[in-house]
Amino acid sequence: MGVELTALHWAFLAFLLAILIIMCMRRDTTLACILGIFTIGCLAKGALVPAVIGIFSSFAFAINELLGTILVISIIVAMSKVLLSTGVNELMVAPFAGLIRTPATAYWVIGVLMMVISWFFWPSPAAALMGAVLLPIGRRVGLPAIGVAMAMNLFGHGIALSGDWIIQGAPKLTSSAAGIPVQAVVGASVPLVLVMGIVTVSVAFWMLRRDLGKGAFTVEDDIPYVTVTPETAPSTGRLALLHSRKKWLAAMVPALFALDVLAMYLCDLRGGDATALVGGTSVFILSAMSLAAYGGKGLEKITEHLIEGLKFGFTVFGPVIPIAAFFYLGDNGFIAIYGEALPAGSHGLVNDLGLALAHTVPINAAVGAVTMTVVGGITGLDGSGFSGISLAGSLAKLFAVSIGSGIATLTALGQIAAIYVGGGTLIPWSLVAAAAICGVDPFELARRNLVPVLVGLAVTTLVSIFLI
Repeated sequence: MGVELTALHWAFLAFLLAILIIMCMRRDTTLACILGIFTIGCLAKGALVPAVIGIFSSFAFAINELLGTILVISIIVAMSKVLLSTGVNELMVAPFAGLIRTPATAYWVIGVLMMVISWFFWPSPAAALMGAVLLPIGRRVGLPAIGVAMAMNLFGHGIALSGDWIIQGAPKLTSSAAGIPVQAVVGASVPLVLVMGIVTVSVAFWMLRRDLGKGAFTVEDDIPYVTVTPETAPSTGRLALLHSRKKWLAAMVPALFALDVLAMYLCDLRGGDATALVGGTSVFILSAMSLAAYGGKGLEKITEHLIEGLKFGFTVFGPVIPIAAFFYLGDNGFIAIYGEALPAGSHGLVNDLGLALAHTVPINAAVGAVTMTVVGGITGLDGSGFSGISLAGSLAKLFAVSIGSGIATLTALGQIAAIYVGGGTLIPWSLVAAAAICGVDPFELARRNLVPVLVGLAVTTLVSIFLI
């Protein structure tokens, strides 16, 4: 028998539903989250001043929880800036050019390469690093620009980002909201990410090859690609970096990250430790390359690139902080923020609601999985993919309590749905990176991704039902 629901529970549930409705309307949820935190603070403390203090405290708590993730992504973006400005990225993909001889091999090689690089760099920086080099290679063998964009997009912003196994930014958010270890979400996501990825990219390839066979792409239809010229690449930096040194650095980058993966395995590094290893390696690469490329100006360039990376990191995670602050109240954040114990016998607001739901509404694996996919997709409608995955984690916890199992699988499913929809494959303004680099219309790219992603979500949801 669960704890008796109080005004705190009903207020949390009311604002949770309000946030979900606002997301469906494709509006920003920050104000709703702030009001929710304030209302819960008033109910918990019974006074106005502590409730106002609780708003700031909840933001600080959320930032503290997310800071490692924000920092490592910022550092990786900073590192990508110097790789891009020195041209080292071009040499990193040069060995793969010989493998690309047909449109089919171009699609798969470009996609797999983009996926691997995105695991370590995140998709947007990876698109900037690789896109300008991979696009001409694909175009040369007959793969239209839209095909290159689809491969980069689905493999990078789809497969790599939805799992996020190396940097673990996405599973950190969802696992925190669900109240389970990061590694539990990562482990549960492996079969779902593989199923989703294989189905999605295969359907996309079949549709692309069908249209190529019909002659659907002409020179006029295939918009001339736009080569992205790094604004941060002064001629002095390029002159200072000799070709022989550039080749050595191009070999050093993947070698160091390969050593990171080996160290993670040998030292059993998981979660924050694994992320910190990737971040520390990225700082080392950023520093070494800045000194090698810019000579006497290298010291200042290290700082300049770090600032650029931090701007990117907080721009991406700015919308995440308020919503994460609200959903942390559903579990371990409540006592930390308000210093008040929950009602006697309570296991956390979300757990209590889940137990109450289990006693009133029959929630089974099928209903839970379908609901998580729909909710995950809705949270991605803002084009972020990350701002709402805390909601996915909280709801996964609520449903798992009702079902009695499957919290990690449900959390991973919601994460995958949210990121595929909002992280850069279906919302036009979120896939601008790949579209701009390939010189294609982002709305056309989103339209071509729609059927493959929906088919993938349907199959992945079905598979998850059997795994719960």
